Parts: sequence; C-alpha cells; structure tokens
Amino acid sequence: MRKPLAYLATTIVILFFSRIAGFNPAQSLSLTVFLSIIAGAIMFWRFRVAFALGGVAILFAAGLLDLEYFIQYANLDVVIFLICMMIVIGFLEERRFFEVLVDRLMRYSGNRAHTTVFLLMALSALFAAMVDEVTSILFMMGIAINMASRLEVPLIPLMLMTVFATNIGSSATVIGNPVGVMIAFASGYGFSDFLRWSTPLAVLALIVIAGLMMIYFKPYLDEVDEKVKKTALAAEPDGSDALHRKIDPISLTFFISIIGGLIFHTQLEYILHLPKNTMLLGVPMIGAAIALLIENVRAREIVERRVDWWTILFFLLFFTSVGTLKFTGVTTVLAQYIMPLASLDPIISLLVVGYVVGMLSAFMDNILAVALWIAILQDMASFGVNVAPLWWAVLLGSTYLGNLTIIGSTANIVAVGMVEKQRLGHITLKEWIKAGALASFPPLTLGLLLLALQTPLMV
Repeated sequence: MRKPLAYLATTIVILFFSRIAGFNPAQSLSLTVFLSIIAGAIMFWRFRVAFALGGVAILFAAGLLDLEYFIQYANLDVVIFLICMMIVIGFLEERRFFEVLVDRLMRYSGNRAHTTVFLLMALSALFAAMVDEVTSILFMMGIAINMASRLEVPLIPLMLMTVFATNIGSSATVIGNPVGVMIAFASGYGFSDFLRWSTPLAVLALIVIAGLMMIYFKPYLDEVDEKVKKTALAAEPDGSDALHRKIDPISLTFFISIIGGLIFHTQLEYILHLPKNTMLLGVPMIGAAIALLIENVRAREIVERRVDWWTILFFLLFFTSVGTLKFTGVTTVLAQYIMPLASLDPIISLLVVGYVVGMLSAFMDNILAVALWIAILQDMASFGVNVAPLWWAVLLGSTYLGNLTIIGSTANIVAVGMVEKQRLGHITLKEWIKAGALASFPPLTLGLLLLALQTPLMV
C-alpha cells in the first residue's frame, strides 16, 4: 500500500510544482503525465506498459493528443527497426550462432572469466560505436544469455556489464547513438570530430568501468571462472564438443551482411540517391524478410516468440508522451530557466551541463534531454558564448549517465526486456543503481575534467 500512496503523492507534487513554476495548464498536465509514466515505470517496473497506456489515454482525453500527432510522435521508424532486429536476432539464436561465438570467445580468452568478460564488454562497446547501441545490445545480449545459460550462472551481472559497455561505446562515434546524430547536425561536427574528441574518452571510460566492474562483481566472476574451467575440462576428451563446432556459413554470411549494411548505410544511401537514414531502417527490414523466408514454416513462430512486444509497446507509448512535451512548449519554458548557466565560468558550465544533462537522461530520456540542450546551446552561441566544449559535455552526460538507471537509455530497456521475456531474472531499480553509479559517475567526472583541460583547444 505504501508504494501506491507514494506514487499518488509524487503525481500531486509534480502537478503542484509545475503550476508554481509557470507552466500553463496544458504544459503542466503534459509534464505531469510524462513524469508520472516515468515514476510508475520506476516504482512498478513490471507494470510499466499499464502506466504508459493510462498516461497516453489521459493525453487523448485532455485534447493534448490526437491520432495524427500520436502517429507523428510514436517514432515508428525506431519501433520498426527494433522489431526487425529482434527477428534477425531470433533467427541467429535459432541457428545456435551465438553459441559458437561464445565458444570462440572462451577459447581466445584462455578460459579465464575476467578476460572473457572484458572481451564481451569490449565487443559490446565496439559494436555500439560501429552500428548503434540498440543493434549492439541485441547482438551482445544474445551472446550473454547463451554464456550465462551454458555456464549455469546468474545472467543479471553479465547483462549489466554488457549494457554499461554498450552505452559508453555508443558515445564514440556519430552513429553510435541517436543523440550523437542530433548533436552532429546541430553543431556541425562530423565523424572525424567525434574520433578526435569523444572516441579517446570512450576508450578510457571503458577501461575504467571494466576495472570497477571486475572489483564490484568479483565474487560473481570467481564463480564464472570455476564454471569456465569445468566446462573447458569437460570438453577436452574427444574433441567433438561445442568448442570445435564450425560456424554455420549461412548464419555467418547473414550476420556479416547485416552488420556491414548498418555500418555502410550512409554510403548505400548515397549510391542509391536515397534520403538520409533510409537504409538504416531498410537493412534490418531486408534482413528480417530474408530470415523469415529461410525459416519457412517456422517464420510465424519466430515473429510471435522472438519479438518482445511488451517492450515495443512501451517504447511506442513512451515516445508519444515525450513528443507531447515538445508540442505543448514545455521544453521551451525549461530552456528559459536554464539560460543563466551562460554566465558561469566555462569549466563550471562544462561540469554543470554534463551532470544536468546526465541526470535528465538517467531519469527521463536522453533524446529529450539532448533536444532541450541543443536549443539552449544554440541560443548561448547566438550571444557569443563558446559552446564547443559544451556539445561534448552534452554527449558525455547523455550517454555515460545512461548507465545509472533502468530507463537511462534505450539499450537498458531493451536488455531488461530480453531478460524478462525469457524469464531469466529480474532486477530492481535499487540493484541497478548500485552498480550503475560506479559505471556512471567516475567515467563522466573523468571525461568532463579531461574536456575541461582541453577547452583552450576548442573553438
């Protein structure tokens, strides 16, 4: 009974303070509904879809949303992308592709748990940088789930380390995260600029996080180490075990084609004279179509079992509530309140911006937080403020502090959805934050301080 009362009290407080802060009735209601959905997801994670459905229904009833805007704000391109990639992952799992990858990973790590997990984290970050965080987490969680199942160890710690590395890696390049694309368009920075200013910080952050996780999860890794050794010993007698299975050529070709298509989607669009990001959606759609054709009679079963429809529905509704904030002008009012930051010392501004964006991303949505700060930085630039360092502070805050909570990034929600769909475990917000704080604050603080040292070089 305490949780429902706390949720009700939270909603009332949000509504009260939104009115005091100067929001008009429409803005106040849209902000209250949005934050209430988030509060419901945090307090009652397993019922998050119910809160999202109820919140969007209130927006419809209040006249703040209609069918046209619902479709516009639902980010159907992201939703279709997720569905198609889940079909692709399901197809590869059915053909035991990830089992063989786990075998190779364990062999190259010398059957040592710490090395195996570090390689898993490094691959997660690399995939996120090369394609994007969602694609990376879908592929890498497939590997992590198979590894945990094979070794008969808990999946949650492995999931957390994989997600943390994915979020860090997503900051390394323009295409690693949607917020990177937004910042690139708004600031004028290109791929080479990200390689110069963000990639070195991401590599350093990955090393820091890996070290901290090795300490935090030491008992777990000791258990994994024992299981890895037992698995290796049990596999040696006749050499016919999984460690010597060959990779299915169809699965390997399919996997490389999907990854290659996502990496070079921009070049494909240029060659085919297509609008930007057309093939970013087109490649997964083609991949899903081919997978279903290959599976033949089992195609419907893959769509029904392998697509996490619960998470998909939550995303669709959550995106809609975010769009309503923009429609009612809530983000504009927030920008007016935050503008006084322009008068602060440049280094202090860098730290404040990074942490404010990070906390917004951790407890709301990094796309919303970045959209808000793009408008703020553009206004600051028009007043003659050197905002070059602040663009990178926004990028680091929105990606690094995405590790802090379950809803801090799209990758987090997708990973948790995969675990819960297969009933492989459950994690509370409190449990996530304990590990997430180590994977968020130290690398962000280090990254912002290193940016501060380089501010004289930024124009």
